[in-house]
Amino acid sequence: MRPIFNGQELREIRKQKQLTLKQVAEATGLSASLLSQIERGLVDPTVGTFWKICEALDVPINRFFLPSERQDPVIRKDMRKTIHLRDTHVRYHVLTPIDQGKIEFLLVEIEPGESVSRELVTHSGEECGFVLKGELKVILDDNEYHLFEGDSIGFPSTLPHRFLNPGKDVSLSIWARAT
Repeated sequence: MRPIFNGQELREIRKQKQLTLKQVAEATGLSASLLSQIERGLVDPTVGTFWKICEALDVPINRFFLPSERQDPVIRKDMRKTIHLRDTHVRYHVLTPIDQGKIEFLLVEIEPGESVSRELVTHSGEECGFVLKGELKVILDDNEYHLFEGDSIGFPSTLPHRFLNPGKDVSLSIWARAT
């Protein structure tokens, strides 16, 4: 299941926070033109771009994929929302039942040889991950950590980071990010 990214909701959040495209562009390092195209649904953001926008608007990533009216505290396996941006082999399975909380909880599935982002990302808060299956290389600032099934890692999200799967099998990891 691949949700359709809702750029209109992005625009509404930006306007509610009384921010201009120029202000969000300055906060993210992205062009106002690209942000406008994303808001109009002309392009999907990359994972790195998406994190930058969420950070600038101070909203969790799952805000764009979970319906606001959801009140059920349980997410059944067959009802889980999946974030799969175009041209990637990475899927984020949203495990957090609320979209206004301080914790994001994701199951990250990365195909072999695939990277979550080609660029290092930073955002507020802290995060920790646990490898359920396969391998995961975490690039954290100037260091690389090769994790295997059962390994875990935690770090401040303000450190530049990205994940990739150097193995031959799908990598499954669970991540929690607190703001």
